[in-house]
Amino acid sequence: MADLSHLPQLDSDYRLTADQIAHYRRDGHILLRGVASQSEAAAYEPSISAAVERCMTEMRPLAERDTYGKAFLQVMNLWVGDEAVRRYVMARRFAKIAADLMGVSGVRIYHDQALYKEPGGGHTPWHQDEFYWPLDTDNTLTMWMPLVDIVAAMGTLIFASRSGAHGYLGEIPISDESEHYFQRYVAEHGFPLATNGDMTAGDASFHSGWVLHSAPGNATETMRKVMTIIYFADGARVTEPDNPNRVRDLAQWLPGMKPGDLAASKLNPLAYEG
Repeated sequence: MADLSHLPQLDSDYRLTADQIAHYRRDGHILLRGVASQSEAAAYEPSISAAVERCMTEMRPLAERDTYGKAFLQVMNLWVGDEAVRRYVMARRFAKIAADLMGVSGVRIYHDQALYKEPGGGHTPWHQDEFYWPLDTDNTLTMWMPLVDIVAAMGTLIFASRSGAHGYLGEIPISDESEHYFQRYVAEHGFPLATNGDMTAGDASFHSGWVLHSAPGNATETMRKVMTIIYFADGARVTEPDNPNRVRDLAQWLPGMKPGDLAASKLNPLAYEG
């Protein structure tokens, strides 16, 4: 068994203010500084990066990929095969923030997702995350945390604040089409734009499943190393998948579950219960 004694526990509380919770619920996103300390982020970065390296299947040069492929190197559910990553993904501190922001008593893991944007990597098109998730709740949230210090030019997130209140906006997966469609939608509805800007390792933004968001390309010579964790409210049920992406997600991230079942497969552990 791997020696994890050098890794911090990440189980202490990060106390949110009433204003921060209200901000998240109004805008659908919030940037929180120091969710993990720089030393805590630095302790986990080598294990997460090593897991990304082991599990990465994208070997094509950037020039040979489509828009989605250029946006980032993406590896999911690293926690399943790596005990160090599991400790990070199951961190009580992170999960409690998610529960507090959404106003629920408990949260489960949907999946984790390393999003490493290479030097010269392309933009991340405008999209909605929950388009992919066959869940019957709007209480879904993604934590987005850089493991190294990053600047806006490396591709930090841009949000269309309050767009999440519009809910499901159509069968438009992340693509050139979603970029053009949602760019027009954002402009037509006058949503205020907000960016994470420069972030220190261990800062984190949290955004709801329906809020529209995007990211520019990485214009630097440094890899943007970001780890994300998707949470949903405990008690949510599986819905009938209504697009091919949800069909795939049901099989992959909710194995053995059927529409109507509690969303609580072996891959969806309870990360926090108040």
